Amino acid sequence: MPARPECSEGERLTCVVADDHPVVLDALCSVLERRGVEVVGRAHDGAGAVTEIERLQPRIALLDLRLPGIDGAEAARRALPVSPGTAVIVYTGQPDPALLAEVLDAGARGFVLKEAPLQDLSRAIEMVLAGGVYVDPALASVFVDSPGNERLTPREREVLRLVADGLSNKGIGERLFLSPQTIRSHIGKAMAKLEAGTRTQAVATALRERLIA
Repeated sequence: MPARPECSEGERLTCVVADDHPVVLDALCSVLERRGVEVVGRAHDGAGAVTEIERLQPRIALLDLRLPGIDGAEAARRALPVSPGTAVIVYTGQPDPALLAEVLDAGARGFVLKEAPLQDLSRAIEMVLAGGVYVDPALASVFVDSPGNERLTPREREVLRLVADGLSNKGIGERLFLSPQTIRSHIGKAMAKLEAGTRTQAVATALRERLIA
């Protein structure tokens, strides 16, 4: 089993999980708890998920996409204003790029396929906790060789890929042998071009528009 996702010392790694299938819900909660994630709330539909997220303010919310009532994407959209500190990860059995775009538009930070190995879910949690955006590798090819890639310079795309991996400006600078100030400049220019208000929004837009893989 992979190591527990990183969390600040003394900080509880709390999670709300939502799935309309009780057996799947129990299995997910058991897996997360064995990984050291504290499942503080469960829900069987989208409205219930939003209620639990607002009430419990968890670090992570893991939501099935096809929830009764409102789906996982809409639940993510509604959860963000009432619990801005919660990173939402949506999971589904459908590797559909249109669904990925919908989920990212809603403000979710992760998109995981149900058939993915457990280490992929662990990686998704690690990345969103580090401030990155996680997209299931099965959909990575969707973002390669898109005709829209000329919207960003090669360096801007490279920097945003590393932001998506959860690296800080300092970490990106060390990787690319550039100063943090230069990295900040590249990110700022990319944000302006993508009309994004935050780094995370810039990454989500770049992923959605197939500008980075």
